[in-house]
Amino acid sequence: MSNTCKISKLVTFLVLLLFTVSIPITAHSKDKIVIGAARPLSGYAAFYEANAFGPIYKMWVDEVNAKGGIYVKQYKKKLPIELKIYDNKSDIGTTTRLMEKLILQDKVDFILPPASTAFLFAAAGVANKHKYILIGAEGGATTAEKQLDKMPYLFMVLNYSNHYQCPVLADIYADLGVKSVAIIYVDDLHGIEYQGVGSNEFMSKGIEVKMIKGIPMDAKDASHLLKEAKNLNVDALVSFTYPELDFLITSQLMELGINFKSILFGPGANFEVYRATFGDKVIEGVMGEGAWNEKSSKAHKDFVERYLKRYKRETLDWWGHNVYYAGCQVLEQAIEKAGTLNQKKIRDIIATQKFDTILGKTYFKNQLLARECYAGQIGQWQNGVFEVIDPGKKRTAKPIYPKPDFPKK
Repeated sequence: MSNTCKISKLVTFLVLLLFTVSIPITAHSKDKIVIGAARPLSGYAAFYEANAFGPIYKMWVDEVNAKGGIYVKQYKKKLPIELKIYDNKSDIGTTTRLMEKLILQDKVDFILPPASTAFLFAAAGVANKHKYILIGAEGGATTAEKQLDKMPYLFMVLNYSNHYQCPVLADIYADLGVKSVAIIYVDDLHGIEYQGVGSNEFMSKGIEVKMIKGIPMDAKDASHLLKEAKNLNVDALVSFTYPELDFLITSQLMELGINFKSILFGPGANFEVYRATFGDKVIEGVMGEGAWNEKSSKAHKDFVERYLKRYKRETLDWWGHNVYYAGCQVLEQAIEKAGTLNQKKIRDIIATQKFDTILGKTYFKNQLLARECYAGQIGQWQNGVFEVIDPGKKRTAKPIYPKPDFPKK
């Protein structure tokens, strides 16, 4: 055999050997987990990025990275998280386009949810199309529930209208002797879902619903609705509205000198910034959706202490912060259990196993966070604390009824 032929065979052998040994090297070359999201960094929903899920996912990522990252057996090491966040400008169309970009162009490993019910519903379609896990944050799934069998990659952590909130509110009202309510709802998917479920739950308890009126998201005046509710002499005003409207209605109730025996607001009154804006005397007895507080468990107390080392107290959310954080913990633990970044394997673990989170033992039933995992459903401001007033052992304070009058100007 000629020297040229021997050299050619040797080169071929070395190339094949190099290719063979390079396979595991390539498999172990990943150095980070990239998580992307289309979040409302601007626009009307920017409030949620500042006060709801926004602070939580950033805190979780920093805590994970401080530990060196998430251990992934496939790569035999911990991988730190890198965030890739785009501004969806509080627009649904922009949100879905950016999610497609994150998945198809940026090829992120995981995605985080957008904010608000309608946005989450739209995002779920994109996530399931591409078989990406989507653990919801700010948003309900009353409408999406019926389609969960077609959206196996969607998981919901937040409690919402028929996911125990309205039923528990109706139970509380029945126990307190509330006889009639007036409902104001924001004209979007959230408000439509809540007023539909809420009115049915109230009527099932023999509570008369004397008024159901919608209000535009960008409304600057709600006085006509408040006056109408007052003239109907209802016991309770239930306002399934967003923060800007909650703040507007609170201000106008005081200006008009109108009060009810009970007042409940949708997402808005549960935020610490609501208390900071109006003060303890003004909001005393006001109810909101949620709920949890530092008394809910040692883990909740520890979480608040860590949170306050990083953020101002005014950014705390007494409805969603604990479950949003739990959702992040579930994703982290599911990745470690799977030992891979494979979406299908991780999805199946999330759907079938239990996790240790801020909530205690945490698990899903039919892709919805199990009822027993929640610290509370309905809260009420009492002496500056958003108390859990659900009937049962998770209650942290008895409800105040009737609600005190607003202080005079």
